[in-house]
Amino acid sequence: MKVLSVVSELYPFMKTGGLADVTAALPVALAELGLWVTTLVPGYPTVMAALGRPQVALTIDDLFGGPARILAGQANGLELLIIDAPHLFDRPGNPYSGPDGESWPDNALRFGALAWIAAKIGLGDLPSFRPSVIHAHDWQAALTFAYLAYDGRPRPATVLTVHNLAFQGQFPAPLLSTLRLPERAFACYFAHHQGQCRDHGC
Repeated sequence: MKVLSVVSELYPFMKTGGLADVTAALPVALAELGLWVTTLVPGYPTVMAALGRPQVALTIDDLFGGPARILAGQANGLELLIIDAPHLFDRPGNPYSGPDGESWPDNALRFGALAWIAAKIGLGDLPSFRPSVIHAHDWQAALTFAYLAYDGRPRPATVLTVHNLAFQGQFPAPLLSTLRLPERAFACYFAHHQGQCRDHGC
């Protein structure tokens, strides 16, 4: 079984807490059970520097403001897909904030891009790798499921692991269109058969 693990940080390349440790250790543990895990991670400078000779697996003309490439490679014993999008990820600091400690103002786009790419891979846009399961970690990857749901094509099974509920990635509703999601996505429930969302008062 092929699994795509979608992460915002990964030890030893980028770490702010326990999330990075888990996302690095889990592929090794799952391999012992016969699962083949490939990890999708943003191309931070530390990630890019760790790659040897990655292969270009996919090119994107416009990934939320600029061109991007999906690179396939290995590092630290892990199978990786890396989003090479300098306009989003080639920055100092940690994944979420700059050296001054302030959150990057475009974090919604940065991690929306991570989720958008994950969904594209899950829907078969990367012919060399189509996962049976997408495992998204924390809010940074959670929009993957919205992109899958509103695309309408058959999609893989999905799992979301919340590592830290204190951080929820809340952003203004008008960003939905910028994130390439329909306005009806701003609701609690997705009614697949009716093709619309329904609000149950939550």
